[in-house]
Amino acid sequence: MTTRRLVILITLLPFAVLTALALADVGYWGILAPHFQSWGEGQVLADLVIVCSLACIWMIKDAQARGTSPWPFVLITLFAGSFGPLLYLLMRRDQVQ
Repeated sequence: MTTRRLVILITLLPFAVLTALALADVGYWGILAPHFQSWGEGQVLADLVIVCSLACIWMIKDAQARGTSPWPFVLITLFAGSFGPLLYLLMRRDQVQ
C-alpha cells in the first residue's frame, strides 16, 4: 500500500465513523437542516457545495485523461459529499495512460 492510499484511508475511515454516528443520531435531514438556520451556517453549506462541485469537475477531467468513468464518484459526491472524492482518490490508478 502506498503512503498516499494509507493517508486517504486514515482520513476516510474516521470520517465514515463520524458520518455513521451523525446519521444514526439526527438522520440525513438533521445533518443538512442546521445549514438553513443562519447566514453563517448557510455560508458553510455554500462553501461545501462549491468545493464538492470543483472536486466533481476535477474528477471528470482526471478520469477522462485516465480513460475511466468518474460518474459513480460524482454521484457519490452529490449524495454523500466528500466520500466521492476520497473514494476516487483511493481507487484511482497512479499513472496516466
